[in-house]
Amino acid sequence: MKLINKYKSPNYNSRKFHKIKFIIIHYTALANCNEAITHLCKADNKVSCHYLISQNGQIYSLVDEKKRAWHAGFSYWDSITDINSCSIGIEIDYSNNKNNRKFTNKIINSLKNLLYYLKKKYKIDEKNILGHSDIAPYRKIDPGKNFPWKNLHLSKLVFMPKNINKKVSSNIINWFKSHGFKSKKTISIFILMYIGYDILPIFYNKNLYKNLILSYQSHFNQKNISGKLDIHTFNKLVEHFLSLLLTKMKKNLLKH
Repeated sequence: MKLINKYKSPNYNSRKFHKIKFIIIHYTALANCNEAITHLCKADNKVSCHYLISQNGQIYSLVDEKKRAWHAGFSYWDSITDINSCSIGIEIDYSNNKNNRKFTNKIINSLKNLLYYLKKKYKIDEKNILGHSDIAPYRKIDPGKNFPWKNLHLSKLVFMPKNINKKVSSNIINWFKSHGFKSKKTISIFILMYIGYDILPIFYNKNLYKNLILSYQSHFNQKNISGKLDIHTFNKLVEHFLSLLLTKMKKNLLKH
């Protein structure tokens, strides 16, 4: 894997945590790679990333992995609020409405190589490779609904929920209802919290629930992006919960 070290961003500081747990994927929303490099390497902008992948699949190393790049901003995942201190940030030269509006094969092949390298180096769990919209669902939408999460999953790089037997799913739903979860919405909020999402803002602004569902759908349910908790999304959430629960139980059993 070839890295281009020609450009370096001054926008970084020391990590508060030593262990790198996450990889966060972004898109630049700028017109081209040159514009992105200029933006990410300008001190006044106070934003940066560790790696930038161009439309041609070139990988630019902009910030040393040992340093805390400024890519996540105000974010949250699984009770962690300083995502920058424990993550690697990867920007992709992509915009929804400009000439670079395709996740080209060259981009994805380079991204796969980079993810494989980082996962192995830092022993990162596949569940901890996330999009910017996962850790900041109320203000960010990248890497967006067209990002090929399934492709990465088929390459065994990222987590996707497994299909669960309908009878088992039904039993879990009944368990929730028997323990005070009276609606699908309350069940969904609990599951989203269990997955890692920040649910607190929706209790202050009910309209933000749609943002949370959109964020989930754009990553884990891309065939059904509506911002609504329809039956397909609800079932996917239940499958997600069970997949995580069973994986956790399996790991605990293997320890013994």
